[in-house]
Amino acid sequence: MNRIFGRGKPKTPPPNLSDCIGSVDARAESIDKKIGRLDAELMKYKDQMKKMRDGPSKNMVKQKAMRVLKQKRMYEGQREQLAQQSFNMEQANYTIQTLKDTKTTVEAMKIGAKEMKRAYKDVKLDQIDDLQDQLEDMMEDANEVQEALSRSYGTPDIDEDDLEAELDALGDELLLDDDSSYLDEASAAPSIPEGIPSDSKTNKDGVLVDEFGLPQIPAT
Repeated sequence: MNRIFGRGKPKTPPPNLSDCIGSVDARAESIDKKIGRLDAELMKYKDQMKKMRDGPSKNMVKQKAMRVLKQKRMYEGQREQLAQQSFNMEQANYTIQTLKDTKTTVEAMKIGAKEMKRAYKDVKLDQIDDLQDQLEDMMEDANEVQEALSRSYGTPDIDEDDLEAELDALGDELLLDDDSSYLDEASAAPSIPEGIPSDSKTNKDGVLVDEFGLPQIPAT
Protein backbone atom coordinates (compact mmCIF):
# COMPACT_ATOMS: atom_id res chain seq x y z
CA MET A 1 0.00 0.00 0.00
CA ASN A 2 2.86 2.33 0.75
CA ARG A 3 4.25 1.66 -2.73
CA ILE A 4 0.93 2.58 -4.36
CA PHE A 5 -0.11 5.61 -2.36
CA GLY A 6 3.29 6.54 -0.98
CA ARG A 7 4.14 7.53 2.54
CA GLY A 8 2.96 10.73 4.06
CA LYS A 9 5.47 13.34 4.96
CA PRO A 10 6.37 13.33 8.65
CA LYS A 11 4.79 16.18 10.49
CA THR A 12 7.26 18.79 11.59
CA PRO A 13 7.01 19.68 15.26
CA PRO A 14 5.56 23.10 16.04
CA PRO A 15 8.07 25.88 16.61
CA ASN A 16 9.39 26.12 20.10
CA LEU A 17 10.23 29.51 21.57
CA SER A 18 13.12 28.14 23.57
CA ASP A 19 14.69 26.62 20.44
CA CYS A 20 14.13 29.85 18.51
CA ILE A 21 15.77 31.88 21.25
CA GLY A 22 18.76 29.54 21.24
CA SER A 23 19.08 29.83 17.45
CA VAL A 24 18.93 33.64 17.50
CA ASP A 25 21.48 33.82 20.32
CA ALA A 26 23.83 31.55 18.37
CA ARG A 27 23.57 33.85 15.34
CA ALA A 28 24.28 36.86 17.54
CA GLU A 29 27.40 35.16 18.93
CA SER A 30 28.60 34.43 15.38
CA ILE A 31 28.19 38.09 14.46
CA ASP A 32 30.11 39.10 17.58
CA LYS A 33 33.03 36.99 16.44
CA LYS A 34 32.97 38.65 13.01
CA ILE A 35 32.92 42.10 14.60
CA GLY A 36 35.92 41.07 16.72
CA ARG A 37 37.89 40.08 13.62
CA LEU A 38 37.00 43.38 11.90
CA ASP A 39 38.17 45.31 14.97
CA ALA A 40 41.51 43.56 14.82
CA GLU A 41 41.80 44.39 11.09
CA LEU A 42 40.94 48.03 11.74
CA MET A 43 43.64 48.27 14.41
CA LYS A 44 46.16 46.86 11.92
CA TYR A 45 45.24 49.47 9.28
CA LYS A 46 45.33 52.21 11.89
CA ASP A 47 48.86 51.28 12.95
CA GLN A 48 49.97 51.21 9.32
CA MET A 49 48.51 54.66 8.70
CA LYS A 50 50.44 56.07 11.68
CA LYS A 51 53.75 54.93 10.18
CA MET A 52 52.99 56.05 6.60
CA ARG A 53 53.37 59.45 5.03
CA ASP A 54 50.56 61.17 3.19
CA GLY A 55 50.22 59.87 -0.31
CA PRO A 56 48.53 57.31 -2.53
CA SER A 57 49.66 54.36 -0.42
CA LYS A 58 48.22 55.84 2.75
CA ASN A 59 45.00 56.71 0.96
CA MET A 60 44.70 53.10 -0.25
CA VAL A 61 45.09 51.78 3.30
CA LYS A 62 42.55 54.34 4.44
CA GLN A 63 40.03 53.14 1.86
CA LYS A 64 40.47 49.56 3.10
CA ALA A 65 39.91 50.72 6.67
CA MET A 66 36.75 52.57 5.62
CA ARG A 67 35.41 49.47 3.88
CA VAL A 68 36.08 47.34 7.00
CA LEU A 69 34.41 49.96 9.18
CA LYS A 70 31.29 49.88 7.00
CA GLN A 71 31.12 46.10 7.37
CA LYS A 72 31.47 46.45 11.14
CA ARG A 73 28.58 48.95 11.26
CA MET A 74 26.43 46.57 9.24
CA TYR A 75 27.19 43.65 11.55
CA GLU A 76 26.51 45.79 14.59
CA GLY A 77 23.06 46.67 13.19
CA GLN A 78 22.31 42.98 12.62
CA ARG A 79 23.45 42.14 16.15
CA GLU A 80 21.10 44.77 17.59
CA GLN A 81 18.19 43.34 15.62
CA LEU A 82 18.92 39.79 16.77
CA ALA A 83 19.24 40.96 20.37
CA GLN A 84 15.84 42.66 20.18
CA GLN A 85 14.27 39.55 18.62
CA SER A 86 15.73 37.35 21.33
CA PHE A 87 14.45 39.72 24.03
CA ASN A 88 10.93 39.76 22.57
CA MET A 89 10.81 35.97 22.37
CA GLU A 90 12.09 35.66 25.94
CA GLN A 91 9.32 37.98 27.14
CA ALA A 92 6.72 35.95 25.25
CA ASN A 93 8.16 32.70 26.62
CA TYR A 94 8.11 34.11 30.15
CA THR A 95 4.47 35.13 29.75
CA ILE A 96 3.52 31.67 28.47
CA GLN A 97 5.28 29.93 31.34
CA THR A 98 3.60 32.29 33.82
CA LEU A 99 0.18 31.47 32.40
CA LYS A 100 0.94 27.74 32.60
CA ASP A 101 2.03 28.09 36.21
CA THR A 102 -1.10 30.10 36.97
CA LYS A 103 -3.29 27.40 35.42
CA THR A 104 -1.54 24.72 37.47
CA THR A 105 -1.95 26.79 40.63
CA VAL A 106 -5.67 27.31 40.01
CA GLU A 107 -6.22 23.61 39.39
CA ALA A 108 -4.36 22.73 42.59
CA MET A 109 -6.47 25.25 44.53
CA LYS A 110 -9.68 23.73 43.12
CA ILE A 111 -8.57 20.26 44.21
CA GLY A 112 -7.68 21.61 47.62
CA ALA A 113 -11.08 23.30 47.97
CA LYS A 114 -12.85 20.03 47.15
CA GLU A 115 -10.79 18.13 49.71
CA MET A 116 -11.54 20.77 52.33
CA LYS A 117 -15.27 20.44 51.65
CA ARG A 118 -15.11 16.67 52.02
CA ALA A 119 -13.13 16.96 55.24
CA TYR A 120 -15.51 19.61 56.60
CA LYS A 121 -18.46 17.30 56.17
CA ASP A 122 -16.94 14.96 58.76
CA VAL A 123 -16.64 17.79 61.30
CA LYS A 124 -19.74 18.31 63.48
CA LEU A 125 -19.80 21.59 65.36
CA ASP A 126 -22.46 20.31 67.77
CA GLN A 127 -20.27 17.39 68.72
CA ILE A 128 -17.33 19.73 69.31
CA ASP A 129 -19.44 21.97 71.58
CA ASP A 130 -20.69 18.95 73.53
CA LEU A 131 -17.13 17.68 73.92
CA GLN A 132 -16.00 21.05 75.24
CA ASP A 133 -18.86 21.10 77.77
CA GLN A 134 -18.00 17.59 78.93
CA LEU A 135 -14.36 18.51 79.41
CA GLU A 136 -15.31 21.60 81.38
CA ASP A 137 -17.62 19.59 83.67
CA MET A 138 -14.91 16.99 84.23
CA MET A 139 -12.40 19.69 85.20
CA GLU A 140 -14.87 21.15 87.71
CA ASP A 141 -15.50 17.71 89.20
CA ALA A 142 -11.76 17.11 89.49
CA ASN A 143 -11.31 20.42 91.35
CA GLU A 144 -14.08 19.51 93.78
CA VAL A 145 -12.42 16.16 94.44
CA GLN A 146 -9.10 17.87 95.16
CA GLU A 147 -10.73 20.29 97.55
CA ALA A 148 -12.47 17.44 99.37
CA LEU A 149 -9.21 15.51 99.71
CA SER A 150 -7.35 18.54 101.07
CA ARG A 151 -9.70 19.08 104.04
CA SER A 152 -8.16 18.87 107.54
CA TYR A 153 -9.74 16.82 110.33
CA GLY A 154 -9.57 17.15 114.15
CA THR A 155 -7.97 20.60 114.16
CA PRO A 156 -8.90 22.39 117.44
CA ASP A 157 -10.27 25.91 117.35
CA ILE A 158 -7.54 28.31 118.53
CA ASP A 159 -8.18 31.93 119.44
CA GLU A 160 -6.24 34.31 117.19
CA ASP A 161 -5.55 36.66 120.14
CA ASP A 162 -3.81 33.84 121.98
CA LEU A 163 -1.74 33.09 118.90
CA GLU A 164 -0.69 36.74 118.58
CA ALA A 165 0.28 36.89 122.26
CA GLU A 166 2.34 33.74 121.94
CA LEU A 167 4.00 35.12 118.80
CA ASP A 168 4.96 38.35 120.62
CA ALA A 169 6.35 36.38 123.58
CA LEU A 170 8.32 34.20 121.22
CA GLY A 171 9.87 37.32 119.74
CA ASP A 172 10.95 38.54 123.20
CA GLU A 173 12.56 35.19 123.97
CA LEU A 174 14.48 35.32 120.74
CA LEU A 175 15.71 38.80 121.59
CA LEU A 176 16.90 37.60 124.99
CA ASP A 177 18.71 34.70 123.38
CA ASP A 178 20.42 37.08 121.02
CA ASP A 179 21.51 39.49 123.85
CA SER A 180 25.35 39.47 124.11
CA SER A 181 25.77 42.27 126.66
CA TYR A 182 27.09 39.81 129.25
CA LEU A 183 30.09 39.24 127.02
CA ASP A 184 30.88 42.94 127.19
CA GLU A 185 30.73 42.91 131.00
CA ALA A 186 33.06 39.91 131.13
CA SER A 187 35.58 41.63 128.89
CA ALA A 188 35.50 44.75 131.13
CA ALA A 189 36.37 42.77 134.31
CA PRO A 190 39.93 43.19 135.75
CA SER A 191 42.46 40.78 134.40
CA ILE A 192 43.90 38.00 136.49
CA PRO A 193 47.35 38.86 137.83
CA GLU A 194 50.08 36.96 136.14
CA GLY A 195 53.22 35.49 137.73
CA ILE A 196 54.01 34.36 141.28
CA PRO A 197 53.37 36.94 143.98
CA SER A 198 56.56 38.12 145.76
CA ASP A 199 56.98 39.04 149.38
CA SER A 200 58.36 42.52 148.76
CA LYS A 201 56.04 44.83 146.90
CA THR A 202 55.15 48.44 147.36
CA ASN A 203 51.95 50.26 146.66
CA LYS A 204 51.65 53.66 145.01
CA ASP A 205 52.65 55.38 148.26
CA GLY A 206 55.86 53.39 148.51
CA VAL A 207 54.64 51.28 151.43
CA LEU A 208 55.63 47.62 151.48
CA VAL A 209 52.69 45.29 151.06
CA ASP A 210 52.36 41.55 151.27
CA GLU A 211 51.07 39.19 148.62
CA PHE A 212 47.50 40.18 149.48
CA GLY A 213 48.18 43.90 149.02
CA LEU A 214 48.12 44.69 152.76
CA PRO A 215 50.79 46.86 154.39
CA GLN A 216 53.50 44.83 156.01
CA ILE A 217 54.26 45.32 159.68
CA PRO A 218 57.92 46.13 160.05
CA ALA A 219 59.82 43.54 162.03
CA THR A 220 60.98 44.65 165.48
